[in-house]
Formats: sequence, C-alpha cells, structure tokens
Amino acid sequence: MKFLILFFIIFISGCGKEEEKPAPPPPEVKVFTVETKDIPVSNEWIGQTFGAEDIDIRARVNGYIDGIYFTEGTEVGKGTLLYTIDAKELQQEVLEAKGKLSEAQTLLIHAETEVNRFKPLAEAGAVSVQRYESALANYDAHKGNVEAALARLNLAEINLGYSRVEAPISGIIGITQFKIGDYVTKTPGSLLNTISNVDPIKARFSISEKEYLSFRKDAIQEISTTGRRSLNTKVEMILSDGTVYPFEGKVNIANRQVDPSTGTLMLEASFPNPDKLLRPGQYSKIRSVTKILTSALVIPSRAIGELQGQFQVFVVDSENKTSLRTIKKGQQFGQFTVIESGLNAGERIIAEGIQKIKSDMIIAPQNFEFPSDTNKSENK
Repeated sequence: MKFLILFFIIFISGCGKEEEKPAPPPPEVKVFTVETKDIPVSNEWIGQTFGAEDIDIRARVNGYIDGIYFTEGTEVGKGTLLYTIDAKELQQEVLEAKGKLSEAQTLLIHAETEVNRFKPLAEAGAVSVQRYESALANYDAHKGNVEAALARLNLAEINLGYSRVEAPISGIIGITQFKIGDYVTKTPGSLLNTISNVDPIKARFSISEKEYLSFRKDAIQEISTTGRRSLNTKVEMILSDGTVYPFEGKVNIANRQVDPSTGTLMLEASFPNPDKLLRPGQYSKIRSVTKILTSALVIPSRAIGELQGQFQVFVVDSENKTSLRTIKKGQQFGQFTVIESGLNAGERIIAEGIQKIKSDMIIAPQNFEFPSDTNKSENK
C-alpha cells in the first residue's frame, strides 16, 4: 500500500512539470558603423544641345531648284554640292556682262588712240591744248566704264556661282525645306537647310548667381586656344532615358550678363561626341559638383525613422542591445543622409528593418555595406 501511494505521488509531480523550451536566438540585423566622408554635392540644371557650328544654308540668287545631291540626315563634307538652282538667266547675265565689257574695252582702246594722236600735236601747237585735254578726259571716262563693266561681269559670275549651293562646313545636314521645282529667292534668302558640326557638341544651361559664384571660386581660370577665358569646370550629362552620357564635358563659356528677368546666367559646356549620339535640340540634365562637405557624418537614409516631427535611429551598444536616439539630420544625398548632431563616428546603428526593432532588444549584428555610388551625390 505504501508503495502504491509513493508511485502515485511521483506520477502526479511528474505530470505537473512543463517541458522547458530553449530561448530563440537574437534576430540577425544589418548594422552600419557611422563614418565620416567627404561628400561631393552636385546640382542639376536643364540644358539644351547645339552644334559646335549650326550653319543655315540660304539661297543667294532667285530661281527654281533643279537638283538636290545629298541624303537628308547624313554627314556631308565641306565643299559638297548640295543644290543647284536653274542658271539659264544667270548664264545670260554673264554673257551680257561680257558683251558690255568688250564694248567698253573697244571704246577705251579708241579713246587711248585719240590721246596718243593728240598729245604730240598739242605739244607742237598743231591742235589746241583743249582738244588734247578733251581726248584725255574721254579716255578717263571710258576707262571708268571698263572698270564698271568688269565689276558687273564679276558680279554676274559670282551670282552664277551661287546657283551651285555647296556645304560651307563638314557636318550633319538636316531635312531639306525645298524640293526640286520650288522657287527660291535671295531677298530674303530662302532657308534651304541647316548643317551642324556635332563633334564636339555644346550644351547651354542657366544657373543662379550664387551657383555661378561657386563655379568661379572653384574653377581653374585659363586662356583657351580660342583666346577666351575658360571656366574649366567639369560637368556630366544625364540623357532623357536617365542614363549618364559616357563623355565628360567642360564649361568653357559664361554669358556676358545675368538675365535680369530670371536672375540666371547662361553657361555653355562642350562635350565630345565622336559617335554622333547627341544631336542639336536635345534636352538633358547637366550635373556638376558645386561644393564638398568635408568630414561629414553619414548614415544610410533608410536607417532613419520619423515620429511626430523628430528623426530617430536605433543605436547598438557594445553588448548588441538596441536603444532609440533622436538625431538632427542634414541634407540627403541619394541613398545616404548627413547627420548634424546626435551621433558620433564609430557608433553602430540599425541600417535596415527598423520597423521590426524595439528598444532594449538583443540582436545579432550583420555588416551593412554602404552604397558604392556616393561619389556622385545630388542635393535634395
């Protein structure tokens, strides 16, 4: 009987004990060590591209276009024949001018003969001096007529040459504004086409007075090969699809005055364009570093939380325990933010998933790699 009672007590006490479960491991959390960096601060402006040379091709004589000798949108070389304008009337004007010149030259020869004939007679007293002087004046008049006729011939030949429209520069030619059979005029000169030299290509953009002063302060002043002062400030271009143009540009011209209506100054940058990717008239963003924030405290932007207008981060101590701390943040640059106060270099913070973190939690810290594209930062 005693044995049964002892067994029952042991059985009851055994059933009353719960099986103890092991504590869950601390969560793995990405942790970033606050560090200092020199942050290049970039600004962006809207720019438009222009050819290094944009030359309008205009008619310089009246007439009908009777020939077009290029493919629109392709490269043409300097001196390439582009258009011909019906030259029949111009050729007749040349022939007429030649006839007038020949007539004037004949009369001049006759007048010269008269001078040579009367000169010795006047010296001998056989004819009056007045007769000789009259012959001499007649010679001078015909000489002037010859010069005028020669000038008219030269002008007629020049106009005849204008019936052949050639490329004044090498570049890309646009879409023709006139077709074969269209009538063009020299006054005003009918715009036939435009040729653009696009390598290098220019981009013009406007900046504020304050930004311009920053350019001037940091830029290296130099006299370029063209004799103009160059700002020598490097810029890059962001195309309309968001990609960065592979060639770096340089600001080399600033306009002579600030636009009083906008308070901005126009700058011009030059970009290499060997593949002819850029064409005149394109809009893009021009980006340039305007200042450097030296030894700035930076953390990932995603590490910052906001509560009732205050910005906070979770700090991780030496025992991997979290605590919430209020900070004062500065400018944001893409994936990271500058911290003005509340943190020190070397402290660790939660970099990701702060919504799941509470104060006084024990965590298993995992290294968070800072974004690698911090060299090009846009001010926000």
